[in-house]
Amino acid sequence: MSLEQQIMSDLKAAMLAKNEVALRSLRAIKAAILLAKTAEGGSGELSADAEMKILQKMVKQRKDSLDIFSQQGRTDLAQKEQEEIAVIEKFLPKQMDAEELRVVLKEIIAKTGASTAADMGKVMGAANKELAGKAEGKLIASLVKELLSGQ
Repeated sequence: MSLEQQIMSDLKAAMLAKNEVALRSLRAIKAAILLAKTAEGGSGELSADAEMKILQKMVKQRKDSLDIFSQQGRTDLAQKEQEEIAVIEKFLPKQMDAEELRVVLKEIIAKTGASTAADMGKVMGAANKELAGKAEGKLIASLVKELLSGQ
């Protein structure tokens, strides 16, 4: 079942259950997918990779908003963002924790032969390909920087 079909199925279930949080989140996902499919230069179909990128972008936007709302003391809006993040993350692969990520990044650093912080671009390119959807870019970058400077 494609992501779009899964979203539609879950959307129907959320409507029947009158689950406002899920409805709001699923409608946002559906709109983002539709927008990407009908975008100029789009083929009308999305790969699974493109769908994951859309979901990751949505989560990142909501996390950024969550930070802003938390800083401003807007707990009502922060709560909405947190709820939407939880629904969207159900469709993403499980995120790696820092320790799992550190092990994989050490292997990538060894494969690429990187030894200094100047090699960060080479490592990041390989890491982003291998870890796509499994970890946040900021976390990957900070761990790569730490590992390369610590060697």
